[in-house]
Amino acid sequence: MPIPDYETLMLPLLEIAASAQGQDVKLSDAVDQLASRFKLSESERTELLPSGGTFKFSSRASWARTYLQKAGLLEAPKRGYFRLTQRGIRILKQSPVKIDNKILSQFPEFAAFQGKKKSPKVESGDHSKETPIESISSFYEQFREALATELLDRVKKCSPQFFERLVIHVLLKMGYGGSFKDAGAALGKTGDGGIDGVIREDKLGLDNIYIQAKRWVDKPVGSPDLDQFSGALSKKKATKGIFITTSTFTKDAQASLKDYTSRIVLIDGSQLAKYMIDYGVGVSVMDVFELKKIDSDFFEEDI
Repeated sequence: MPIPDYETLMLPLLEIAASAQGQDVKLSDAVDQLASRFKLSESERTELLPSGGTFKFSSRASWARTYLQKAGLLEAPKRGYFRLTQRGIRILKQSPVKIDNKILSQFPEFAAFQGKKKSPKVESGDHSKETPIESISSFYEQFREALATELLDRVKKCSPQFFERLVIHVLLKMGYGGSFKDAGAALGKTGDGGIDGVIREDKLGLDNIYIQAKRWVDKPVGSPDLDQFSGALSKKKATKGIFITTSTFTKDAQASLKDYTSRIVLIDGSQLAKYMIDYGVGVSVMDVFELKKIDSDFFEEDI
């Protein structure tokens, strides 16, 4: 089943607090109970947010607790624990079908926590059920996808020679050894069986990686193109190659990889654009927003 949103978790979380009969509840234990209640699989429990580093389900449970605390239905007696309040008990006695932000907004503390109301357009959008962290991640991914599309469009309009140099720049930024002068020594040469460049796998130059770069707008790369590249690698007794294109690879081309003696990695236009963003090639930083959290260690007092 889909991972429940944080509002869906509010009532079950409140019920878990009530079942503790006034005792403190450890958040991690509550997360386990919620996962069992919603019959989540291990993969669903360990699914990460787009930003990585945080599990989506436990993050939603944590935000549900935070919102309930802001509304005064729960309280935090100590770090990582929560407890039902008298207000929470009163709400549960009303036998609510669900608890969400609309219900919590009746409490002035929660209204103050939310601050100014969002515009109706945002409130009714696809992100209305997301936690703040998820919303930030979602909007970031949307911006990143739009940038990648624009970036790839610009690359397709460049000359083939510029594209070949661009490929070397990206690979060098990714940490492959050698210099641009060394890597670009074979760029643009003909009669080499379709090899556009060579780059060291590491700074010691223990192995070379051969490159084929195709700046194609609409035509996909097929298995005949990979066959030619594989043949060129065999002639040079090379074991590794990278085939990069601004277009895509056909299913036949992708399936043919297992038949080659050399290991060939495929990078299509979409992946290339994302690498350019990740490693700062052809893009610049427009703005920086830092998301900070409480440093719990700072508040530890020596006894």
